[in-house]
Amino acid sequence: MRILLAEDERSLARALLKIFEKNHFSADAVYDGEEALDYLENGNYDVAILDVMMPKMDGITVLKTIRSNGNKIPVMILTAKAEIDDKVLGLDSGANYYLTKPFATKELLAGIRAITRSVAELDSKLMLGNITLDRKTFTLSSESGSFRLANKEFQMMEMLITNPRRLISTELFMEKIWGYDSDSEINVVWVYISYLRKKLAALNANIEIKATRNAGYSLESSV
Repeated sequence: MRILLAEDERSLARALLKIFEKNHFSADAVYDGEEALDYLENGNYDVAILDVMMPKMDGITVLKTIRSNGNKIPVMILTAKAEIDDKVLGLDSGANYYLTKPFATKELLAGIRAITRSVAELDSKLMLGNITLDRKTFTLSSESGSFRLANKEFQMMEMLITNPRRLISTELFMEKIWGYDSDSEINVVWVYISYLRKKLAALNANIEIKATRNAGYSLESSV
């Protein structure tokens, strides 16, 4: 899952980015409303977290603008504005969740899960062939054993297993997991694909990650 965080308090933004990374999310941080709007209009994110009081453009204006443009991305308002009228304004403007500062990390994460949940995602365990990916424990397993996946390994495997037989381009992996501002070279995708292939082989998986030259990767049956 890829998150856009718009928070002008940089120390808080850094802390939130660490929380997201620890919980196997990818995130980009921006520090004013105009930048948030630009990223949301041009990026590929699964959820946006917006502060209200930001330079250049406030979070409510950002929210109203993307909604008027037809952008239905799940949005959480994360703000110190805790009055009932503030909450009503945020929700009526199109927010899916309104969380006030100070907040508990557990509620933040639960809120993200709530606003990004679909019927197909109610089960934390994703299965394909004889392989299971557990979203709660970040483990990849079969009857032969299990591995706890590192952050980016987990995100790549989640993209593959939720889109079986669909070709996912190297560029999409880079965009969704490493982000636009990453200094990583594009061959890092191949490196992580190699890690996952080795784990699948060790688990005696009957699925495999196949490469299509100059196109990307897909998760296919190997039997």
